[in-house]
Amino acid sequence: MTFLLGFIGVLMVGGAAGLAVRAVALPRWRMLQRLDAIAGYGLAQPVPAGALDDEWRSGGKHRLAALIGAQLAEHSGAVDLAQTRKRLLAAGFYRARADAFQGYRVLATLVLGALGLTGDLGSAKGIALAIVLVAAGWLGPPLALKRLAFFRGEKIEDALPDLVDLLVVTVEAGLSFSGSLKTAVARIDGPLAEELSLALQEQRMGLPITDALGNMLQRSDGPSMRALVQAVTQAETLGVSIGQMLRGLAVEMRKRRRARAEERAQKAPIKMLFPLIFLIFPAIFVVILAPGVLRLLEALGAL
Repeated sequence: MTFLLGFIGVLMVGGAAGLAVRAVALPRWRMLQRLDAIAGYGLAQPVPAGALDDEWRSGGKHRLAALIGAQLAEHSGAVDLAQTRKRLLAAGFYRARADAFQGYRVLATLVLGALGLTGDLGSAKGIALAIVLVAAGWLGPPLALKRLAFFRGEKIEDALPDLVDLLVVTVEAGLSFSGSLKTAVARIDGPLAEELSLALQEQRMGLPITDALGNMLQRSDGPSMRALVQAVTQAETLGVSIGQMLRGLAVEMRKRRRARAEERAQKAPIKMLFPLIFLIFPAIFVVILAPGVLRLLEALGAL
């Protein structure tokens, strides 16, 4: 009976939330539907080059979440769509929309909060469970996105010295810098290859190579990436030999990668303290001390 009442409560809360969202987002939703109908008749304005997420406007599966996120950003200062968009790009989600991400964040919070309502709210355990679920729905997505962007940036920073070495070889062999980038993209993989492919695509669309690299720096801002973009920009502006500048940059990047590896090695003992103290040491103590404790209890029981 309690489960049935909880299930009915979840349905009522979900229906009320859906009606409220529909009432708020319906005018803008209808406007977008009219724009899609106009586009179907061929009367839409041409899409500017470089708009990576405009194809989301033609589909309906993400539109509700986008409208929720837009309303949240418009009427509340709890979210920053510009910062969210920057982190989405840093994590490699080029076609994702910041407002849709925030909308899914709100929907996750509502769904997990509704699941928390099915518990026993009269007890401290039920209240704690509901609070944890709501906090997980609201704080979990941005934290996960931040971690994804961080790890992706670390992969790019680790791969940049090898890229610069390859650029030095190809540039000194007679290729242009753009040709060297194309050769490098064909020989590497991972997040760095994705960023370079996008930069080359922007160049093919008419953007200068310095501006394309500047956009790449905005998507993945790291010390090595910043040094590479600044070196190429200065070489293109001042007319300096880009091969010599890249050779010096390669030495600097290898030193920076070695220093970063040493820093990680120094942090390793501190990170090992938690599993050692709370996971490994208790198991060792149980294995070593358990026989002696059992014999001691048997001896005391015999007395």
